[in-house]
Amino acid sequence: MGPASGADGVGAVELFEEVGEALRGLVPPELGTFRHKTHRYGTKIWFGPAAPPKEHYEAQVVGARDVPEAQVLAIEVGFHSEYPKPADNEAVLAALVAVEAAWRPDLGDEAVVGEFLGRADNWRRISETWPDPDLDDADLGTEIAVRLLDYVTALEPIRSGR
Repeated sequence: MGPASGADGVGAVELFEEVGEALRGLVPPELGTFRHKTHRYGTKIWFGPAAPPKEHYEAQVVGARDVPEAQVLAIEVGFHSEYPKPADNEAVLAALVAVEAAWRPDLGDEAVVGEFLGRADNWRRISETWPDPDLDDADLGTEIAVRLLDYVTALEPIRSGR
């Protein structure tokens, strides 16, 4: 099958559940209680409280309209700040950008600091996109988990003060 096969979501839940479970075993325990919630087109990762906070890590399918390099869809991997007020999200990113030298070597140029894909009006992100992945690739879940781990280990110690 070619790029973006499985885009109907039938196998996406299993893919993102695999990502969450792989991360459970990879994340350093000192970051706190690992939590994840998988939905049809992605998985959300956070630490601490049972309810997902507005600041979290995510891997998800996004449409080609939000990723010009994609013909069908893309996978987004990274950090999100999803407060209702844009100023709150800007403050979260400003704090992380202020110490960019600490995390940029781990995340590289692929990590984009900016507006949330598909919701530029208020949410913000530090994330990257993978245009037109083969959703049937047996290694894709592991690849997503490992890259999401890079974001978690680079940003979470800064965010949490650990």
